[in-house]
Amino acid sequence: MRGEAAVKHSSPDRHSHGFVAGTVDPLRYEYDDQAHDPDEIIGILSRLIPPGSRVLDVGCGTGSVSVQVIADGRASLVGVEPDETRANAARERGVDARTGFLTPELIRELGAFDVVLFADVLEHLADPLSLLELARTALGPGGRVIASVPNIAHWSVRTELARGKFVYRDWGIMDATHLRWFTDANLRLLFQSAGLAIEDRRVTAGIDLQCYSERWPWRVMSRATRMALVRRALKQFPLLFGCQLIVRSAPVGGAAQR
Repeated sequence: MRGEAAVKHSSPDRHSHGFVAGTVDPLRYEYDDQAHDPDEIIGILSRLIPPGSRVLDVGCGTGSVSVQVIADGRASLVGVEPDETRANAARERGVDARTGFLTPELIRELGAFDVVLFADVLEHLADPLSLLELARTALGPGGRVIASVPNIAHWSVRTELARGKFVYRDWGIMDATHLRWFTDANLRLLFQSAGLAIEDRRVTAGIDLQCYSERWPWRVMSRATRMALVRRALKQFPLLFGCQLIVRSAPVGGAAQR
């Protein structure tokens, strides 16, 4: 039992063992340089979260997304993060971050929220359905669940599979800590199963993905040229060029009882 408890409360980064060399950097995801890009994660989340919302940021990481959500939307925010290193980094940024996991007890302690946010979290879970069902109980009247997940149908993954490759990486769509893989269709099915109706779906550009610095012809382009082409392709083929899928959802039949 002691060993099981240790696994339950350890960092999700342990899932990368054996798939990449060494260990992954717990601080590998920082979005400060994308804060004002309308086609990347923070810019899109800021438009989806109503101003003045009370936000529960589940898996808040280092707080790089949290602080921008607070600033852009004048939101009040509580973060929950299982990795102690990342939780400490979030607290150093001024985020009210709790080390641990989302539980019914924590929801009763914190009260109701306008938004429960999962920014690149669900893909790290063996059972994301149960967490989404739990998130519903944290919503107040009119509350929404907003989530982003990597898009496994991105062109870079499709072309690798066509060559018989499925290469895990330290970060990005093929992050070796991912346990679940999402397309637009199975993400919709997951939310439907959780009693959540998707109202809006967006995609991110992912201009800094490894494929754009490694593969021809992208690697020989200037960043500005590459960015312009990706944005144009994103409009025409969002599910092929979208790096992340972002959805806003509402409980079917109202928020669940806490």
